[in-house]
Amino acid sequence: MFMKNIKSLVSMLVLSVSFIIPASAMDHHGKKMKGNAKADIVQTASAAGSFNTLVAAVKAAGLVGTLKSDGPFTVFAPTDEAFAALPEGTVENLLKPENKDQLIAVLTYHVIPGKVMSGDIAGKALEVKTVQGSTVNINATSGVMVDGASVVKADIDTSNGVIHVIDKVILP
Repeated sequence: MFMKNIKSLVSMLVLSVSFIIPASAMDHHGKKMKGNAKADIVQTASAAGSFNTLVAAVKAAGLVGTLKSDGPFTVFAPTDEAFAALPEGTVENLLKPENKDQLIAVLTYHVIPGKVMSGDIAGKALEVKTVQGSTVNINATSGVMVDGASVVKADIDTSNGVIHVIDKVILP
């Protein structure tokens, strides 16, 4: 009985370790990447585990290919908690096929062209044009705020840009 339990435990550990391989070591087809290749924006967000709603929305909007392209892009990524804080039914409504244009507008409002690291804007207050076409207010004079959302983690470097984690969904 003891050996059977040990074998089960070893099997579970081997299986568990296989899920711990960092996403940055795999490409989007699950194949091992060469050298120290970084994951792209979509791979990084998917692997983090705290952007499930954002990743689902990006897929529903048909923006995966764009966010996997060369870029570079700067993405202000709301967490799952940020999406959950929206009024009830908002996310579900945005994910409906008939609201795809509105979903695309919301998502592309969270993206600016180019790779902007926090050190690039430290001490500045700026208006920056988003991929959606409107401007977003960024205030980096005391911490970093983006249209009233706080950047809670900055400078997550990816192969095609950078992700800054924000605590609210910003709306155009």
